[in-house]
Amino acid sequence: MPIKPNGRSHAGTKAGFVVVWEFRVTPRKRRGFERAYGPDGEWATFFRKGKGFLGTELIRDAHNAGRYLTLDFWKSRKLYERFKNQNRETYELIDQRCESLTTQESEIGQFSRRASKE
Repeated sequence: MPIKPNGRSHAGTKAGFVVVWEFRVTPRKRRGFERAYGPDGEWATFFRKGKGFLGTELIRDAHNAGRYLTLDFWKSRKLYERFKNQNRETYELIDQRCESLTTQESEIGQFSRRASKE
């Protein structure tokens, strides 16, 4: 995902909707977690099949190496909800497969904004 000079990803500037998750990961699972949840990981690969998906960012807490956030960028809430509803079974299978990589996960929230006109 190309990063713009201001440090924001291209996806973030185009997104009208962002889903943010927080994860806690043990040191021995960190590498596997980063592979699965990163911008080219299993989740992002799955989401790329969805109309309106713009990309995923994985960021790690600067003070707690076992704490991560994922930001999933979509054009709209409607496109995200449609994709999730149409692919619920696959979503749940991936979620079960990745469950062992984390000690805790929680959805921080779903955020909407008007997409910028770049």
